[in-house]
Amino acid sequence: MQTVSSVLDSISDVGRDASRGGYSRGVFTHAELSLREWFSAEATARGLAVETDRNGILWAWWDATDTRDGALVTGSHLDSVPGGGAFDGPLGVASALVAVDLLRGRGVQPNRSLAVAVFPEEEGSRFGVSCLGSRLLTGTLDPDHVRSLVDADGTTFADAARSAGIDVDHLGRDEEAARRIGDFVELHVEQGRGLIDLDSAVAIGSTMLGHGRWRLSVTGQGNHAGTTLMADRADPMIAAAQVVLAARRIAAEQDGARATVGRLQPIPGGTNVIASRVDLWLDVRHEDDAITAQLIEKIHGQAQKICAFEGCRAALTEESRSSTVHFDGALQRTLSNALGTSFPGAPTLPTGAGHDAGILGTIAPTAMLFVRNPTGISHSPEEFVERDDADAGATALADVLQDLL
Repeated sequence: MQTVSSVLDSISDVGRDASRGGYSRGVFTHAELSLREWFSAEATARGLAVETDRNGILWAWWDATDTRDGALVTGSHLDSVPGGGAFDGPLGVASALVAVDLLRGRGVQPNRSLAVAVFPEEEGSRFGVSCLGSRLLTGTLDPDHVRSLVDADGTTFADAARSAGIDVDHLGRDEEAARRIGDFVELHVEQGRGLIDLDSAVAIGSTMLGHGRWRLSVTGQGNHAGTTLMADRADPMIAAAQVVLAARRIAAEQDGARATVGRLQPIPGGTNVIASRVDLWLDVRHEDDAITAQLIEKIHGQAQKICAFEGCRAALTEESRSSTVHFDGALQRTLSNALGTSFPGAPTLPTGAGHDAGILGTIAPTAMLFVRNPTGISHSPEEFVERDDADAGATALADVLQDLL
């Protein structure tokens, strides 16, 4: 039987990013499409029936009854942030495949169907909306809006999805898929220091921090870098730089808040050109959704003051927002009981990261398992999971699935 590490080793060359380090596996790019083919082959080799739904979600079915309604579902995603680590997403997919091997090795006879699912564009790194596949499934995104999303190269989501063989005319809430999810358990690499500090290989997710993404467009006057005197400039880059610092200050004043500008794009982007516009993307998070809204209001208000002083204008656009999620309490207790023998006293752990399990919680009971990351670093090539911990996570997932089956 394969280990989790051996499964991951088979895709270790897919999507390597020579300039950033790590992996860049944007949804429906060559790298991510290769991983989708890899998953389909791995699932088929295990006798699972693979299909793609109307929103580009991959499903690999272990059919145990004459219906798939109310099935037990596990899985994660295969796309990555630019220059991301090897484990964010693929660990959950590889662990699910190994968990199927473990269940069969134990002679488990399911009393309901089991599916391993792969959700597209979880990171939102290509089209700007995180957990896009699960949001479409649950009906929380307007399909027309999704079809019109554009990546950095000007490709629409509709064109990218169409090139991947998806009929984009049928994007949107999928009642059939929603009925099939009886319970959802997602395994994921832990993306902070929680399990290091707890000295545990595995934890059960308790809550997921509310968060959102906003695009702030700062418009000024494009001009020549050599002929325009400093006093004559309306430079949006200067205003944008001050907004970045203001966002950090405002978040630091609020306990438990996070505010990040991880992407900034000057237009037109020439070295000897004063930009005409600078777009920057804000990621803001807090466990209290009202405070998240207040933080954005403060940052936007400060941005408008800064821009007015610099002779510029600021426009804020919300791209996505998720409320704080409390994972299903009964399912958490089931997970704790299922891990009682192999992982007694497995701790519970909140997460500041977003996951498809949080989105799917609006239609079904959901839960998460986290596997220790000894670096405490994620969304970076330094993200890591020890081989023994990866196998421990797959065993924990198999224990949980067996109990729920």
